[in-house]
Amino acid sequence: MFRIPESIAELGRERIKRFPVEGFVYGEGPQKPELMLIGEAPGEFEAIDGIPFIGRAGKELMKSLDSIGLTRDDVYITSTVRSRPYKWGEKRERDGTMTKRKYNRPPTTKEILAHAPVLDYEIANIEPKLIVALGNFGLQRLLGKNAKVTELHGQLLERPIRFLPDLDSTTFEWTDKVYRIVPTFHPAAVFYRPSHRPNLDADWLKIGQFLEDLRNE
Repeated sequence: MFRIPESIAELGRERIKRFPVEGFVYGEGPQKPELMLIGEAPGEFEAIDGIPFIGRAGKELMKSLDSIGLTRDDVYITSTVRSRPYKWGEKRERDGTMTKRKYNRPPTTKEILAHAPVLDYEIANIEPKLIVALGNFGLQRLLGKNAKVTELHGQLLERPIRFLPDLDSTTFEWTDKVYRIVPTFHPAAVFYRPSHRPNLDADWLKIGQFLEDLRNE
């Protein structure tokens, strides 16, 4: 199993410590896997347990993997940001009282930049056959803001990807290497837009076929 060095993890913690985030979740899976999955950021359960995709969205992701004959152990799972971005909000309890609690929120551009060296290290050292971008955050981290899952889902893209050239940089550059990438919807998308499920299921069948083709190259 591949695990980033503690020096890279500590760099990630240090670079993001001034932002409202919590926890740090390591990527999980083998080196040189067939698939590398890149999500958005950890949620509440992931931040507590330190394991990627173990909540409700994780169960959906496992169903998708199972549909093409894979398990969690076969793939490398990671995310664009490795700490849970949160915001404070209020929740009404059963007795009518209001309590403050943390809610998930999307990561900001600065938070994505903060953890860019962590993901760059993983991609460079894991060498996956195929990268699956789960949702717009994973996709746009790789291919830029103009890339949209609704337009590109289920397509096999062969392109350079974005990386942070140095720790002081605030802009990404493009790799010389070309990667194979398939965008699809984040597994949580079906909770908010059930209409995405047919496309999500079809995308995963395509991913399975792409893998089969790669095995036969």
